[in-house]
Amino acid sequence: MVWHTYLRNRTAFIPTVAQTDAGFYLDVDPVGVVSATDTEALQHAVKQAIGRGNPKVPTPTRAAFPKPVVLKYAKVKSWPAFERGCLYWTIVEKDGVYHVKQGRKRSDRGWEDDPKRVEALPAGIGIDEVAQRVASSVQTALEAHEDSRSK
Repeated sequence: MVWHTYLRNRTAFIPTVAQTDAGFYLDVDPVGVVSATDTEALQHAVKQAIGRGNPKVPTPTRAAFPKPVVLKYAKVKSWPAFERGCLYWTIVEKDGVYHVKQGRKRSDRGWEDDPKRVEALPAGIGIDEVAQRVASSVQTALEAHEDSRSK
């Protein structure tokens, strides 16, 4: 199971992550959109996304491939515009073990896991604790990002 969290302009975007018939993941509606400083709302949005799991969807054709769903919520027209100033996390669950992975931008566009920012949570941890950890990571990154911009 896989979920995504994006942080842009102090707003967290937590989409439902569907799995296509071909096996890749795609952000779809519904999308939780909350203030990153509202801990309770952020945790709730993460728990809702996890609770939806990874619904199965047909693999879109290249011609019919949808724009990333978060663009309409962020009110931007393109993925590069969305990525500017954006931070990204992937939450992965496998065999009851969750990993929270903060992404970093790749030089050729897109994102990759930052090996320095991968946290394995204890086995058997519940979604409440996962949501708390994700919210803490997002809020810590927001504070660091804002501190770096004010210097």
